[in-house]
Amino acid sequence: MNESAAREKEIVLVDLLDRILYKGVILWGDITISVADVDLIYLGLKVLLTSVEKAEEMRRQTAVKVLNCLAPSSNGGSRS
Repeated sequence: MNESAAREKEIVLVDLLDRILYKGVILWGDITISVADVDLIYLGLKVLLTSVEKAEEMRRQTAVKVLNCLAPSSNGGSRS
């Protein structure tokens, strides 16, 4: 591979990593290891890959949503 192509791939990889950290990505999957149709090991995988700043922002947004759901309604506090 020539130097120009290597540099181009490096830029693409940096852009991809920047986008993943800015937006976040969730990896979700299941792995089952079996022998003779007998399941021996099951592994469930849930991974959130993002920047710390984005994770804190998502945590704050979730907390606000939960608090809004738990707050009494504005019609005098009575629920129907």
